[in-house]
Amino acid sequence: QVYLVESGGGLVQAGGSLRLACAASGLTFGSYAMGWFRQAPGKDRDFVATISGSGSSIYYGDSVEGRFTISRSNAKNTVYLQMNSLTPEDTAVYYCAARALLHSRSPSDYNFWGQGTQVTVSS
Repeated sequence: QVYLVESGGGLVQAGGSLRLACAASGLTFGSYAMGWFRQAPGKDRDFVATISGSGSSIYYGDSVEGRFTISRSNAKNTVYLQMNSLTPEDTAVYYCAARALLHSRSPSDYNFWGQGTQVTVSS
């Protein structure tokens, strides 16, 4: 059974930072690309960032490029999302997801999902 457990969400003021973590179990972590997505109330689930299994290839969504950094530790079976310069528009539930082999910007390509962690940015 595959489990992805996100942590690190919370309430932060605009301009602040948060670091999300997603701990994975039940899979060969280094063989899976990992992605972060977010979903605000009434909106679709949007792509945030993705990282290949080795960590050598990374893509970001346009709205977070230059502010967010995705990274992973295959030794710890964990993927991270460092979020800086947060704005109220970043408020959403943030989900991590795993996809065998190739990374992707499309939520429908991912096989496994975490339960999500709420990030709220106050103005």
